[in-house]
Amino acid sequence: MSISRQNLSIVIVAFKSEKVIHQCILSINDEIKIVVIDNSNNKDFKKEIEKKYNNVKCYLSSENLGMGAGNNFGIDRVKTDYVFILNPDVTLENSTIDKIILASKKIQSFAILSPLLTDVNYPNYRISEDKKNTINIHEPFKVKSVDGFAMLINKKKIEQFKDSKNPSVFDENFFMYLENDDLCKRLTSKNENIYIVPDAKINHLGGKAVNEIYQEEIELSRNWHWIWSKFYFNKKHYGFFSAFTQGLPTFLSSILK
Repeated sequence: MSISRQNLSIVIVAFKSEKVIHQCILSINDEIKIVVIDNSNNKDFKKEIEKKYNNVKCYLSSENLGMGAGNNFGIDRVKTDYVFILNPDVTLENSTIDKIILASKKIQSFAILSPLLTDVNYPNYRISEDKKNTINIHEPFKVKSVDGFAMLINKKKIEQFKDSKNPSVFDENFFMYLENDDLCKRLTSKNENIYIVPDAKINHLGGKAVNEIYQEEIELSRNWHWIWSKFYFNKKHYGFFSAFTQGLPTFLSSILK
């Protein structure tokens, strides 16, 4: 079954994101169902957003689940085969969804599709050095991983690889950072395909998902979670020694910050 507006849902994990999330929602076609997971448990926010948008359902979490668990919470509450994970500080261009749908019809098999970030200085994907010169900027191309702020997942395909070590789509041991890299690495190790759709464009404010009045608190939190996520990612995929040796410089740098 191919992607269509009827077989696609959007999942947005929010935390004190009321300043930016409206821009995100307004950039999405109102035929597409949107699930918002509010990690700040704001009842007024839920009431406001569900009243304003007919295609939005907001769920309040009793605690801050983070990104990995928050995305899983949202994915579990949609019935479509395809789920577009978005950060609240992302906006789509008018044709983004149509371009992704069109690209999906040309690709034989994929686990993840991602649009392309408009800021060419910060590509939202990673690709092998030997593949860079083979890219056709007008056709979908395979990559090693994509950034988590905008990734469309083939839910049925990904769920085939659930096991006791990875019981959910995203590993919930990642509170913030690298949950997307972990998912992409698991998929590519199973020879599943991850594509960038270069004609489908997005804009990302970058670090603006949370209201700026909480900036200092969030910055402290980010430092800790980046240390932990990097350590856990390397330990999971490369072993404890690699995790320790690569994580120590990051730990010392964050302590100094």
